[in-house]
Amino acid sequence: MRGMRRLAMTIPLEGLPLSQQADFVRELADLGYTDAWSSEAQDVDGFTPLALASQWAPSLRLGCACFPVQTRGPALMAMSAAALAEAAPGRFVMGIGSSSPWIVAMQNAQKFERPYHQTRDTLRFLKRALAGEKSDGEYDTFAVRGFALRRKLAHVPPVLVAALRPQMLTLAGREGEGAILNFVTPEEAARCAPLVRQFGAHKQIAARIFVCPTTDAEAVRRIARFSLAAYLSAPSYRAQQEWLGNAHLLKASWDRMASGDFKGARAAITDEIVDRFYIHGPPEYCRERIAAYHEAGVDTPIIGLIEAGIDPRQAARDLAPR
Repeated sequence: MRGMRRLAMTIPLEGLPLSQQADFVRELADLGYTDAWSSEAQDVDGFTPLALASQWAPSLRLGCACFPVQTRGPALMAMSAAALAEAAPGRFVMGIGSSSPWIVAMQNAQKFERPYHQTRDTLRFLKRALAGEKSDGEYDTFAVRGFALRRKLAHVPPVLVAALRPQMLTLAGREGEGAILNFVTPEEAARCAPLVRQFGAHKQIAARIFVCPTTDAEAVRRIARFSLAAYLSAPSYRAQQEWLGNAHLLKASWDRMASGDFKGARAAITDEIVDRFYIHGPPEYCRERIAAYHEAGVDTPIIGLIEAGIDPRQAARDLAPR
C-alpha cells in the first residue's frame, strides 16, 4: 500500500551464482531497503530469486518488474504467483506486462499479438484466480476452462501493470493496483502518475531505474549505449519515447538501427541520452536523483545496479536510505 517511501534493489546480482547471494539479500534489509525486485530478461527467471529471498530476508517486500504475459500460460502464472504469495505472505507484489516480439516470438516461440489486450486479459484473469474464484470462460485473447486454485490465499497479492503510454497507464490504474514505469526520468514519471492515480490516490507506482555510484562516467556510458540502442529502438519503447517528446534525441540512433548499423546506432546514443536514463556519479548525487523519483510521485524506485567496475555490495551500502 501507499503511505511510505520505499526503496528496492534488483536481485540477483549478475556477478554471483544464486547460491551465494543470501548475505547480500540479508544485508539489504539491514541497510534499510524495503524491497527486493527481480526481472526477466535473459538471465534467471523472475520467481526463483524472490522465492529464495522470501526466506533469506523475511522483512523485505518482493516484486518483479515484470513477468511477461506472453511467456507463461494463465494458469501457470496464477499458480506461481500463489506459491510466492504463500512463501511471503503479505509481502509479494505481482508485476505483469507485455514483452517484445524478440523475446516472445524469437526466443519463446509464442505469438506476439495484441499486447495491450493480452495484458488486460491476463490482469483480469489473475485478479479472479488469486481471489479464489473459478475461471471458466472466454477472454478476448485466450480462453480458460475449469481453473481454480486449490488453496485460498490468506494475502492476495496486488497486481501492478508495466506501462509505458497512456492506454496502459490508464489500465494499470483502472483495473490494477498500480503501474511499473521504465525508462522515464523523474520529470517524466510526474507526467505518468496522474494517469494512474485518476482512479485513486492509493494506486501504487514503481519505477525501474539504472544506477551506478561511480565517477567513471565513460565506463557507465559505454555500457548504457549497448542497452539503450537496443531497448529504445523496440517498437513499444520507441512509441513511448515519441510520446514523451524525446524523438529528436533518438532519431539518429533509430535510423541507424533500422538500417542494420548496430554499431552506428550505439554511437548515436549521446551522453545526454545516457545521462537522462542512467544515474551515475558520486553516491550523494545518485541518492539525490533517486529521491527525485519519490518527489515525482513514485512510491518504489527499483534500483538496477550497473555492476561493471564497481563492488555491488559497497554500491548498495552507498545508495542505502539515509
